[in-house]
Amino acid sequence: MSGWVVEPLVTTGDLEEVLALEEAAFTNPWTRDMFEWELTGSDVSAVYVVRQARSAPIVGYCCVWLLFDELHINHVAVDPRLRGRGIGRALMLELLTDAGRRGAHRATLEVRASNAPARRLYESLGFVQTGVRRAYYTHPVEDALIFWCDIAPGTSPASRRPFGASEERE
Repeated sequence: MSGWVVEPLVTTGDLEEVLALEEAAFTNPWTRDMFEWELTGSDVSAVYVVRQARSAPIVGYCCVWLLFDELHINHVAVDPRLRGRGIGRALMLELLTDAGRRGAHRATLEVRASNAPARRLYESLGFVQTGVRRAYYTHPVEDALIFWCDIAPGTSPASRRPFGASEERE
């Protein structure tokens, strides 16, 4: 996993670092209350963080919901100063692998239409665009592209098929 440590965030102790990244990464950032709810207010949500080593500063994070057999990837951010170094890939690979171990069969997310680097990352991991949510984002107003991918429980992300692909087409 290219030296990055990905782990669930289980307490609010590292929340200041996550909030600082949130402010740096987004024009319409989530609030402390929103993150605290993700950590403590739901039995389906999880927050993953990525660091260079255990107890090193957090350089990225992701908020997800595991709903039955679907992983909903709600929020992904990497320190803007460190993008392009494989942090987002390491984070996504680990959370997709973990979701597969926990019984997820597919994953979904939305991404700004203009976020070409994120779209390339998601597509390289087997995500396929399946729809558009018009004017979904604010600050600035922009469409969200809806992506899905299949997850074969218990397998590595490298063995996943693109969303909707049948075994006959392989």
